[in-house]
Amino acid sequence: MRRDSRFTRRQVVGAGAAAGLTLRPGHGFAQGASPVASPAATPVMSGPPLWEAAWQNGIVYGTSLATWQADDEEYLPIVDREAAVLFTEDDLLWWRLKPSPDAELDFSHADRFFEIAEEQQQLVIGAHLVWDEGFGEGWVMDDLWGLDETAARTLLFDTLEAQVDRYKGRVAGWITVNEVIDAHTEDGLRTDYPWLQTIGPSVVADAFVAANEIDPDATLILNEFGFETDSEWDLAADRRRNALLVLDSLLDAGAPVHAFGVQAHLDAANFSERFDADAYREFLGEIASRGLGIVISEMDVLDDNVPADPVERDEVIADAYARYLEVALDEPAVFAVVTFGLTDRYTWLQEDYPRDDGADRRPLPFDMDLQPKPAYDAIREALAQAPEREPVWEPPRAG
Repeated sequence: MRRDSRFTRRQVVGAGAAAGLTLRPGHGFAQGASPVASPAATPVMSGPPLWEAAWQNGIVYGTSLATWQADDEEYLPIVDREAAVLFTEDDLLWWRLKPSPDAELDFSHADRFFEIAEEQQQLVIGAHLVWDEGFGEGWVMDDLWGLDETAARTLLFDTLEAQVDRYKGRVAGWITVNEVIDAHTEDGLRTDYPWLQTIGPSVVADAFVAANEIDPDATLILNEFGFETDSEWDLAADRRRNALLVLDSLLDAGAPVHAFGVQAHLDAANFSERFDADAYREFLGEIASRGLGIVISEMDVLDDNVPADPVERDEVIADAYARYLEVALDEPAVFAVVTFGLTDRYTWLQEDYPRDDGADRRPLPFDMDLQPKPAYDAIREALAQAPEREPVWEPPRAG
């Protein structure tokens, strides 16, 4: 998930964590909430769904989904039609799984997620085994930052191992560690990540080892963001450099890292000028040269600083998708493409980063009325025109 600030222990102490400052639950709308949309007509579709366009070239296409979104009877059939893999958007985050430090693990939401995926013959990417967000209102900062190493290790790894054990054999890939990279540190790791501070940097490799011991057939993924264009906080080149540094450190330590997740939260504004296609191709090639696969794991398009007019804005967004995928899919190691949702009806960008002008965000392939947009056509065309590659995952529906 792309974001512009993170809680640190310094910030928490200054703001008064003891008074109840809580960690963010994660991305997406709160359970049961959705933006108001006009009644949706049946989507006007022609041609093959996205997953078929991708699969003809050995690529698995999918989307994130949360079970509360699946209650939308208009939306779930679109997810079924278009996706061959589902990414667990909310249902394995701790606000669902362990809503407070003393709570027993609650797998009911995740169990339903897996039932949906299996009924629809879709693969699953489980997210996230190690992350510094996604906790919810039942946690305050000292519940994490106040732990000693033994207590932190017990809390994290008991939860990780319970998740992996419950769903082993039913998960194509685990986002094993999410968002630990910093563009500015010497070792490439963040200093404001509680597990890295309470347990130590070894926690990253240890998480991969633990997951692999329980579920040796699953693809284990290190998932990161910020490699496409510069932001006001980081240079993309610095993030790419430190990502490779962290990967090399993990591989040198013998950690079973199998794939790298490139979130691909794109920024539409002047994307063609700001996106260094040659440098990006080189970056993906460097990952592949280490024997790793690549998953485009959370793709969407931020539409700040582009016209509010929906028609014009949709064309700019579609162009960003097309330009990005032309480059990314040139790399044969890219074996899966996942958008962070399918419809503007359910996008974390609207909740976390609303446009200053009040216009609804339009980052995804379908609009709020569940009609396909130019972004849909751009994604399908890119998947259909991608070079063929040997598949890494085979969705059940493809058999």
